[in-house]
Amino acid sequence: MNRHLILGSASPRRRELLSLITEDFTVQLADIDERALEDDLGRRNVPALKVSEELAAAKAQAVFGQLDTETRASSIVIGADTSVILDGEIYGKPVSKEDAVRMLTNLSGKKHTVATGVCIVYEGGIKRFTDESLVEFYPLDDYQKETIRRYVESGDPMDKAGAYGIQSGGALLVKGIEGDFLNVVGLPVARLARELASVYILSSN
Repeated sequence: MNRHLILGSASPRRRELLSLITEDFTVQLADIDERALEDDLGRRNVPALKVSEELAAAKAQAVFGQLDTETRASSIVIGADTSVILDGEIYGKPVSKEDAVRMLTNLSGKKHTVATGVCIVYEGGIKRFTDESLVEFYPLDDYQKETIRRYVESGDPMDKAGAYGIQSGGALLVKGIEGDFLNVVGLPVARLARELASVYILSSN
């Protein structure tokens, strides 16, 4: 039976990345309160490296639960969430330009972890994993400070975890990366493709 793939994410970056695997998918958003979930995970002392995986699972399971019985039987839902972590602290989306400057300043001259949690839900099973990449920012010299200022003024950091997009202007802050570049963008495509292949064949070939 051919399966219908559903991406449970509003991120245009994840839509673009998933299209590297297949163009045959639709998008459906989860009806959940992510902020409340994050607060609950914090109260339960869930390790920072696992928070994104827990959020991804909540998204995927919520979307799967919104489907009718017949649709569930032929669908696979993908949920994903990305965290930027420095010294055990999760850097989420900035609440203001000042907050974005604070985050990018703190990240400068250090290595931080980008963890993307992925959850795949289908009739009769669930697969979940976290992919980690290590990103190093240039030191906070005058050039870095000016680059941060101009980048924040562009508005690009405001909808991104850790206040930067490595695929956009945030790339100018980055000295190096260890691991999957696309994981930092928001979806570990190569690993996801392998995990999906173990659930079903994307085409009927």
